[in-house]
Amino acid sequence: MPELPEVETVRRGLHHLITGYRIANAVDLHPRALKAESLAPLSALKGARITGTGRRGKFLWITLNRPVVLVAHLGMSGQFLIQERDRPRAKHIRAQFELKKSLRKLDLVFNDQRTFGWLSVEELVDDVPSSAIHIAHDPFDPHFDYQATITKMAKRNIRIKTALLNQEIMSGVGNIYADEALWRAKVHPESLTSDLSQKKIASVIDAATEVMREAIAKGGTSFDDLYINVNGESGFFEQSLSAYGRENEPCPRCGALIKRIVFGARSSHFCPRCQCKKR
Repeated sequence: MPELPEVETVRRGLHHLITGYRIANAVDLHPRALKAESLAPLSALKGARITGTGRRGKFLWITLNRPVVLVAHLGMSGQFLIQERDRPRAKHIRAQFELKKSLRKLDLVFNDQRTFGWLSVEELVDDVPSSAIHIAHDPFDPHFDYQATITKMAKRNIRIKTALLNQEIMSGVGNIYADEALWRAKVHPESLTSDLSQKKIASVIDAATEVMREAIAKGGTSFDDLYINVNGESGFFEQSLSAYGRENEPCPRCGALIKRIVFGARSSHFCPRCQCKKR
């Protein structure tokens, strides 16, 4: 599933390419493309001018010169793509937008092979779409409260990885960057937050922020063609992963073999030597 770095890469690409364009036509091509709670069909956006983009955690939205926004969640395989004439047409198009600015035209599509992603026309509530108001700020949000997040995690008696994945505590972190952050902070994924000092929890948040910033700089992580940016290009942060997906490979820090365990229906990768669980 695309995590914050991948969603932010898509948002930046959209912001650069489509801001200022007018939606000449918009149509959903799949019964699940539009969220059931959407205030209006995509066709209602016809004539609107795109004024920018926004994001909170893994939610992104396109702002318009209207009192609504177009919200998107990429799910497992959602993609916004600029459909170029010399590029093979995407195979799983769920929605299509014809954009115009002066004499220029763009065809923007929402492509989603697994159809877990969705689009929605929504109002903003305190500058956030209604579907994302329950989502916590992420570390790159100017309103992110660093100390409050540390305190919130410390008060929970849950596994630190579970806390990292809880989008209502701190948003944006998924399985990949949780494993990488915990490896960098030398914390076992099953460690209870109540057993960790606030200083150690802070180091985990710092590591998550650092690894996601580096991933954004490299266009995110792509293991297959389910995640590509708006130009159809893959991210290349996979080459920099130290723990995630590295089972039975040497730890880059100490040489011990990376292990994989499963809890909460998710795989967790860690170094048994560097990330010893507190007993």
